[in-house]
This record gives sequence, structure tokens and C-alpha cells, in this order.
Amino acid sequence: MAVKIQIEEKLERLFAPESLRVVDESHLHAGHAGHRPEGETHFRVYMVAAAFAGKSRVERHRLVNQALAEELAGPVHALALHPTAPGEEGRG
Repeated sequence: MAVKIQIEEKLERLFAPESLRVVDESHLHAGHAGHRPEGETHFRVYMVAAAFAGKSRVERHRLVNQALAEELAGPVHALALHPTAPGEEGRG
């Protein structure tokens, strides 16, 4: 199964997000550490989920990193996270 699909399915199952977008940015990192020619090494995740309400940015990142620990220990070299709670999308 493609790494991107694994990430999407796991986050959907664990967080039931209102919205989720996983972007494979591996092509932007050609020649950098952790890059593989077949890609699927560098991802950016945008997720809006109630699980993030009342949590700090660090707590949100820890939740997602824990959820994706297997992927981060294996094929994923870099993961940029944008976790927000419902109603926060317009802030920043």
C-alpha cells in the first residue's frame, strides 16, 4: 500500500477529522537526506479535528507523531504538520 494512503487511513481512523489533506512533497527534496527516487519520504499534513481542541501546538504534534510512529520509523523521513481544531482554520 502507498505510504500516503497508509497515512490518510490511519489519521482518518484515529482522529475522525473534519478535513484531512496529505501532500507528498518528496519531489521537492530530491538530493536531500532521506529522499528516495521512488518518493513517498516527505509529507505535509493538514488536518482539522476535534481531538486538537484545547491542546497546544506541541501536544497536537505529539499526538500525530505517536499515531504515525511506525511510518516515521520506516519510510517517512520528514513530516510537516498543520493540525487545527474546528473553528481555527481562519486564524494564524
